[in-house]
Amino acid sequence: MKYLPMIAVLVLFAFTVQAQKTDVPRGWHLLDKQDDGYYGISLKKAYNFIDEKKLKSKPVIVAVIDSGIDTTHEDLKSVIWTNPGEIPGNGIDDDNNGYIDDVHGWNFVGGRDGRNVKDNSSEAIRVYYAYKDKFGNVADSASGSLNKDDKELYSMWKKAKADVGEVDPEQLLNLMLLKSVFNDALSVDSTIKRALNKDDYSGKDVRDLKPADVAEKRAREKVLRLYYGLQVDLEDGSKQLYSEIHEQIDEEEKKNEAKKKAPKDYRAEIVKDNYNDFNDRFYGNNDVMANTPLHGTHVSGIIGAMRNNGLGMDGVADNVKIMLVRAIPDGDEYDKDVALSIRYAVDNGAQVINMSFGKYLSPQKQWVDDAVKYAESKGVLLVAAAGNEKKDVDTLPHFPNAYLKKDNRKVSNWITVGASGDPQAGGLTASFSNYGKKDVDVFAPGVKIYSTVPGGNTYASLQGTSMASPVVTGLAALILEYFPTLSPQQVKYVIEKSVSKPDIQAKDPGTDTLVSMADLSTSGGIVNAYEAVKLASTLKGDRNTQIKTKSTINQKTKE
Repeated sequence: MKYLPMIAVLVLFAFTVQAQKTDVPRGWHLLDKQDDGYYGISLKKAYNFIDEKKLKSKPVIVAVIDSGIDTTHEDLKSVIWTNPGEIPGNGIDDDNNGYIDDVHGWNFVGGRDGRNVKDNSSEAIRVYYAYKDKFGNVADSASGSLNKDDKELYSMWKKAKADVGEVDPEQLLNLMLLKSVFNDALSVDSTIKRALNKDDYSGKDVRDLKPADVAEKRAREKVLRLYYGLQVDLEDGSKQLYSEIHEQIDEEEKKNEAKKKAPKDYRAEIVKDNYNDFNDRFYGNNDVMANTPLHGTHVSGIIGAMRNNGLGMDGVADNVKIMLVRAIPDGDEYDKDVALSIRYAVDNGAQVINMSFGKYLSPQKQWVDDAVKYAESKGVLLVAAAGNEKKDVDTLPHFPNAYLKKDNRKVSNWITVGASGDPQAGGLTASFSNYGKKDVDVFAPGVKIYSTVPGGNTYASLQGTSMASPVVTGLAALILEYFPTLSPQQVKYVIEKSVSKPDIQAKDPGTDTLVSMADLSTSGGIVNAYEAVKLASTLKGDRNTQIKTKSTINQKTKE
């Protein structure tokens, strides 16, 4: 979760602990508008339909390209994919796919020595410094004399230069405000722990605290100022919250520092591949948990955390195996890692791939495009987050995306997802969500989504299109479980044609004006699991590409 864009000066400085706006319950994203009063995806109705039709499910492998996953989590450990061709820990590439001991997936941002890339820079900063010497003295008037390839590079470099720019005073003010409120809360952490007799407390604990003296009263106000000012779920624990905010502050400060000098190349130092050679692809390690598993763990829980086990929360799909492919450190991903992650997932049997990440420049887009086409040829569906900058991606492309650079063809196996909310939690559309009448296919709940986080038995609410995308991925997997003969194109059709179209207007995240959701996405609505499975049940499957099974993959030799 990114806290910086959520800061509002009035919220922070005119907050009162007595005021608390209407909120949504945990798991609201699964609920039904008619039965429950929330703009969720009507999942219970979907399962009721499945039960009434006495449909049987087949397991579906879902790949999550992300930051890492807590494979020990109580709600996830039974749904983690295990490579049947590997003998754990023997140091041998048993299935001969080029990746040694890839038991639960692979980590493309790790080193053979066991170290892992944690910090990373933005793609804009990398591009800016990579071509600064080449283009720094080139005037726009002289760019016409550049050859075709250099013209393209120069255009990309100009975008990077504009993005890097100078330190943004507004962003700097927001960062200062965040640090101030955060440091205030940290300064009274010991007081709150002592008053509650808890080492890890929630916002609800603090809200319900009856201060014994002035010190406890002030401590309570400072901590609640953080929770309310950043609109954090009061059930969230302080340890996890403080860790997330600390990481974001560190990330923002590094971004500002990078505006002044080239950042350290952490990836090159640890991974040690030849980045410019795409055929140098057997790098990384098998540590899919690594040291940054928050994002991937939360995403995975949304897709397929064990249902009806009495623990924490329920995932959308009830019979999935989650393959974790780590390619996303703190900062922007690298195109090579993304491309190889897609190929790894396809070759190891994934039928759906979730991609809750993105950026606004893609220097090696051709590598990613080739991997996307490969997935398309093998009958694999790709689901991607639209991004969290409240931008119109019809005019400002967000990468990766469905358009192939070479011929601008839009691939048929791709769904781009914006984040919806609920009028009781800020609005029908998420204030941060990217949108696009042409290039965002659907919206799905992405505000205050309660799911698994690292710690073995820990849960928290996060928000972003990163949370909306796995809702759709889970729905796609659910459809394939019960209707396995449907092609990716049919699943995409089902999800888009079955959306709920609210009878109220939504805010355009970019302008705050009220518009129809048809102005914000291709489908004009929010995904609906019940309507989707009903529609799926009427279709005759036309899957004409056999999904590779692990038995066929085991025969694969290294190229």
